[in-house]
Amino acid sequence: MSLKDQFGKDVLLTGWGHSRFGKLTEETLESLIVQVAAEAIGNAGIEPGQIDEIYLGQFNSGMMPLAFPSSLALQVSPDLANVPSTRVENACASGSAAFQQGAKSLLAGTAKTVLVIGAEKMTHAGAEVVGAALLGADYDMAGKPSITGFTGLFAEVAKHYEKRYGPVSDVLGTIAAKNHRNGVDNPYAQLRKDLGEEFCRTVSDKNPMVADPLRRTDCSPVSDGAAAVVLSTSATRGATAPVRLAGFGQANDFFPTDRRDPTAFEATRVSWQRALAMAGVGLEDLDFAEVHDCFTIAELLMNEAIGLTEPGQGSRAVREGWVFKDGKLPINVSGGLKAKGHPVGATGVSQHVIAAMQLTGTAGDMQLAAPQRAAVQNMGGVGIANYVSVLEAV
Repeated sequence: MSLKDQFGKDVLLTGWGHSRFGKLTEETLESLIVQVAAEAIGNAGIEPGQIDEIYLGQFNSGMMPLAFPSSLALQVSPDLANVPSTRVENACASGSAAFQQGAKSLLAGTAKTVLVIGAEKMTHAGAEVVGAALLGADYDMAGKPSITGFTGLFAEVAKHYEKRYGPVSDVLGTIAAKNHRNGVDNPYAQLRKDLGEEFCRTVSDKNPMVADPLRRTDCSPVSDGAAAVVLSTSATRGATAPVRLAGFGQANDFFPTDRRDPTAFEATRVSWQRALAMAGVGLEDLDFAEVHDCFTIAELLMNEAIGLTEPGQGSRAVREGWVFKDGKLPINVSGGLKAKGHPVGATGVSQHVIAAMQLTGTAGDMQLAAPQRAAVQNMGGVGIANYVSVLEAV
């Protein structure tokens, strides 16, 4: 059983575009959106006038004065005039939320070709503004002052995990080093430097403690960037073969902290199970995964939430090399949010684009050996809004 079996039609990724991630002072939100949208349309081998609907994933939450950007993609071409366009927001999962809305439009039959964009401008706003905006995605801390911001929230997750399962500092350093090493091969990545395990594991002037036990290298950077993908019900004359959406899942957890197990990411687990069930595959059928490592402790918990290991054993997947490029399930070959960067609204779409590049053999120096199936996992808040996609080569 797969998505096509259940709904009687295909959802295909037929074209995509991706900007560089980082501090892009020369770019505006509009220029980033136009760049990746035009690239995705061209890559799909279609004309702008063939787009039936547009979804834009963007968090914003006060980081930009312009809070109504849904029509910016129309700047690509006069032929996009009057195309329905909707901004989708679900914290740091806004990109995947937009992706799933696009897929559902195709499955509902209200569109045959959808343009999905994820974009964010953050670096201009300043640490205080960005910190307050991100804390708006937390039930308990929204609107409250915080020195450590969202890092402090994931530091609390790490403390709970350590109390239950033991120290994690060294394995978090290994995860950071892995993703920095992978990021070197990603031309879109914000941080393209192999820092090594010793540096990532050690507190120093260049790698200070941000919120104990999370060091700077345990945190994804503030970023600007955008990505886009064209979704179609049939193959187009694209630059590459299309990629099939085989299954998807979404699950939300309770918002108040005291209603969740901070070490379990239960809704992540459910979203993963739903996506695999729709695709009719198991974890062993995946060749790689791009997961939401906003902080290294998040990637450690993902190892457990996706079923790679039992609870409390996530470090085993790292120590035994399962999640490295040559392991049984490479995770974040792109460098992940940790090295690639995390322009929050763009992240989910970026993950889909990177996976599609891998599955079509166009990932350049990032390329794995002929992968056929992948998963993408994107999260908003501390395990609150969770989205998973299973993608297949055609």
